[in-house]
Amino acid sequence: MLCGVPGTMRAQQAESTAPGQQQAPAVKEFQGLEDQWSVAVMKNDQYTMEFLLSPLYVDISSTGDVTTRNQQIASLFQKGDVPVSMLQRVVSVREFGDTAIVSGTYIIKWRTNGSLKEERGIFTHIYNRSRMHWACVNAQRTAVVELAPGKQKASKKSDASEPFHIPLLYQGATGSQSVAGQNTAPPPN
Repeated sequence: MLCGVPGTMRAQQAESTAPGQQQAPAVKEFQGLEDQWSVAVMKNDQYTMEFLLSPLYVDISSTGDVTTRNQQIASLFQKGDVPVSMLQRVVSVREFGDTAIVSGTYIIKWRTNGSLKEERGIFTHIYNRSRMHWACVNAQRTAVVELAPGKQKASKKSDASEPFHIPLLYQGATGSQSVAGQNTAPPPN
């Protein structure tokens, strides 16, 4: 439970931008930070990444990998996947005092083993303002799977017993049935 003086922490109304609409001031400010982030990743710019990411930063990738600021910065210099482009578009910003929740979309392209890969998705970045400077403390990405036109997601048929299965009590409609208290096995010695 949070204790404090009522009304000391007020949420600003979420500022978002529709396509073709003038950007709200908060959206414009955080879009600038996201653009700096994208350029820093593309240029392996350690100093800009240290400026943008809080020492307390935690990242949850679209694959579920959890990394810290230092691990993110170290990954800029590791061999393997080579970033080709990174585009992040801020959709909404909600500020709560010195905390801001920034949501948006992203497209990342990278080259791995000679082939070009692309990931599209949505992100949520949580920023904290300290000494008049915003730094990201938490990031989470979710990849969005796009289906080819005309293709529908294949429904996966469960292999579970129908209509349901309760181990040791009910084996499903076609299985053998035993009711608690009516045990056909000999009692244990």
